[in-house]
Amino acid sequence: MKRLLVLMIFFFAQGQFFAQEHVGISLEDVLIKVQESNASIKVSEYEAKMAKYDYRFSNSIFLPQVSVSHTGLATTNPLMAFGSKLNQEILTQADFNPDLLNDPDQIENYATKISVEQPLINLDGFYQRKAAKTTMEAKELQAMRTRDYLNFEAQKAYGQLQLAHQAVAVLQKAFEAANANLNTAQNSYDQGLLQKADLLEVKVRVTEVSDQLKTAKSNVQNASDYLAFLMNEHGGVIYEPSEELVPVRPGGPLEGSLENRADVKAMGLVSEAYKANMKADKMTFLPRLNAFASYEMYDDEIFRADANGYIIGASLSWDVFKGSQRFSKAGKSKTNYEKAKQEYEQYVAKSSMELQRTKRMVENAESRLQTSKLAMEQSEESLRIRTNRFKEGLEKTTDLLMAEATYAEKQLAYYQNIFEYNQAQSLLTFLTKE
Repeated sequence: MKRLLVLMIFFFAQGQFFAQEHVGISLEDVLIKVQESNASIKVSEYEAKMAKYDYRFSNSIFLPQVSVSHTGLATTNPLMAFGSKLNQEILTQADFNPDLLNDPDQIENYATKISVEQPLINLDGFYQRKAAKTTMEAKELQAMRTRDYLNFEAQKAYGQLQLAHQAVAVLQKAFEAANANLNTAQNSYDQGLLQKADLLEVKVRVTEVSDQLKTAKSNVQNASDYLAFLMNEHGGVIYEPSEELVPVRPGGPLEGSLENRADVKAMGLVSEAYKANMKADKMTFLPRLNAFASYEMYDDEIFRADANGYIIGASLSWDVFKGSQRFSKAGKSKTNYEKAKQEYEQYVAKSSMELQRTKRMVENAESRLQTSKLAMEQSEESLRIRTNRFKEGLEKTTDLLMAEATYAEKQLAYYQNIFEYNQAQSLLTFLTKE
């Protein structure tokens, strides 16, 4: 009865697993879709684009500001009325009558004004522009590094999918073998050649493998969902890798310069941006020189210009003292620069440590891979011998079950080591990519 229940649970799980949509996919397809659709990549590109617009905004230190306005008003204010007539060039001798000056009639005035302001010398603006440009370049490098990282993460996720499917295949065979052994044990028990305790031990083994198989299938779904997330697609499908899980050897030497890596260069540029901002804050202590001009047209009717005039000039301004604002801001920007330098040095040191650790990881993973392969081959031969002896009644049930469990364990360990070796190689490629 227990055996029937186990089989029913197993086939129900099988039905649920295969009822879902299965989609074959290659690593190349995954990498292309991740690069095209991943949300993190899009976010990093948006950040780079915003930094680019900040840099364009700094063009204001070179380019003029031009504005056009048209104003209409009606007034009986003595000063405004007299000034409006003067601007309209309609002032007469009669307008100097004190009664009219003090109590004028309502007058309408329409003014069209074109103003131009041209920065000439703003030293703080030059350094702010330099900081904006450096920040833009850093964001672009960070976006490049995000693409590289997602490429690495996609390879890792694809490897997890391969490993999960391989585990299902191994445990599927283990389950079939366990059921075959259960049939043999049941026949031996029915003939009085096997004790009930041994038969129950075989049944327990079948149940254990069934539970492991269900867990492995859940891992396939989890790996598929994560892959769908990276590709920015809807989950719920089962992805099936079109490539087998085999050791991937590097195509060439991996000896890239750490200083030329995109993320390290970006950190250096961030430090340079803080340095430029620090200099910009220091330049606020110096005067600024700006030119200005305006052309004005006046009339007592809308959109007409019977009178006009212009103004041209330059302005030299110097904020000699603004409390402690500038001193505090300059001190803060200097501290930010010192902090950024320290963070850059720390990042380089940490990256160098990670690179050396990964190189050792690759060597260790390759050694474990060779060992696990030999162990798997030995356990396979041992299981073959014990299975044949068990069928002839020459082997204990416990020894057969142990050999069967050991072979499945060694297979899973071997594929796990392949996955770890491939990931170590992929990580090394990522850490040395310029």
